[in-house]
Amino acid sequence: MLTLKERYMVDDQGNRVGVVLHISDYQKLLAEIEELEALRAYDAAKSSADQAIPFEQAITEIELKQK
Repeated sequence: MLTLKERYMVDDQGNRVGVVLHISDYQKLLAEIEELEALRAYDAAKSSADQAIPFEQAITEIELKQK
């Protein structure tokens, strides 16, 4: 579990309008997000009816689409 020590920025009325995180906490959040995205992509691929293709073929197709 990720524990953060955040500080809030407030406006003149005391409403929270922003947050300040230590850079290491920010980097941990980014890593967590990246891991969640990978898990979601994996789950989507597993539930898809698409046929599996070899890794090398997938890379070739991706590179062709980027051109």
